Amino acid sequence: MINRVQAPAFRQVENIELIRAEEQVLSNGLKIFSVSGGEQDLVRIEFIFENIAYDSAKPLQTFAANTMLNDGTSELSSTEIADKVDYYGAFLQTEYSNDQSTVTLYTLNKHLANTLPIVKAIVSDSVFPQVELDTLIRNQKQKLSVNLEKNDFVSRKTFSNVLFGDTLYGYDIAAADYDKLDREQLVSYFRQAYQPKNCTVMISGKVNDDIFTLIDKYFGSDWSNILDADQNKFQFSASAGAEHYIEKADALQSAIRIGQIAINRSHPDFPGLQVLNTILGGYFGSRLMANIREDKGYTYGIGSALVSLKSTGYFFIASEVGADVCSAAMSEIEKEIKILKEEPASEEELSLVKNYMLGSMLGSLENALSHADKFRNIYFSGLGYDYYSRYIETVKSISPEHLLQLANQYLDFSDFQRVIVGKK
Repeated sequence: MINRVQAPAFRQVENIELIRAEEQVLSNGLKIFSVSGGEQDLVRIEFIFENIAYDSAKPLQTFAANTMLNDGTSELSSTEIADKVDYYGAFLQTEYSNDQSTVTLYTLNKHLANTLPIVKAIVSDSVFPQVELDTLIRNQKQKLSVNLEKNDFVSRKTFSNVLFGDTLYGYDIAAADYDKLDREQLVSYFRQAYQPKNCTVMISGKVNDDIFTLIDKYFGSDWSNILDADQNKFQFSASAGAEHYIEKADALQSAIRIGQIAINRSHPDFPGLQVLNTILGGYFGSRLMANIREDKGYTYGIGSALVSLKSTGYFFIASEVGADVCSAAMSEIEKEIKILKEEPASEEELSLVKNYMLGSMLGSLENALSHADKFRNIYFSGLGYDYYSRYIETVKSISPEHLLQLANQYLDFSDFQRVIVGKK
């Protein structure tokens, strides 16, 4: 019989094996990385384009160009594109982030010959129909209007702008910015950004030679580089900590977002700071959750994170708390940071966090697609697979004294940007 009163014994993860990506380069400079695994007749192909040529006078051109890629080519309407993809049981999506824009195709291997030409059309021959652009502008303005009523959205928007200013990372989007979009602007950006030399292809799933043959057929010599692309280059430094309060007189909850520019994945302290962050607010058993949710009952959830971007990184704590306890919640957050800087973590707590982090990493590697995601993280950070070896070793061996040192180096409440939206 199982003794359900006694917790099962656990062992620390000793080693994590990653399926390594293999590289090929086509004649036009297009880089292809493949991660092969699994028995299902399925493949994911990601076309990842670096965001380029940022212009604060045209803050939405990168987002709009990526969003409208499947809205029409010279030969296919948006409806025809969707119908063709659906016919083959495939899935096609566009994704936009601060550093890259991605077109992703999920398809059965046997239908790749029919679905790849559709992708080729949208990354080389998108025309951005005016009627679709008008729809995008109308929908996005309406979406923004709705979101501006949400305290959490306003806090995120304000926090990003305070940290990064009017750059791609932090521009404070207003409804009028959508009216600045025009078709010529998007066509011009498309011609610069969507080229082989600005693209990285990542293939994961059941990869075979037929896939590379098809990729070369549609995206090799037949896809040419036309224009030079200006790579985005940003430099950021932490500004003096300050409070930024946006009052909402009728708010029942106040959104809190606290943090500062920090380090990214390429910095040697990043793995250790990830451990410190996990203790503070990086999982359900964190100190912030135990104090502000479980003990005080100020919120349903609170968390912290260390985010890695191409040009920088940042640390933040976020929550929505009852408007009447906002000041008390801020005081408790400050108290927890102070404790991290003054008192070493216990071996029991640290052991739990280490096992959680290593177990989470191991659990995230469920198939070839997730192994490709891990490679993507390091590739666009300019790192190799040894990063994960260092990460695992740091998590396994980091001491309470080292965490104390990191806390004093990187966590200072008075240096944080403190955004409150609601009532305090």
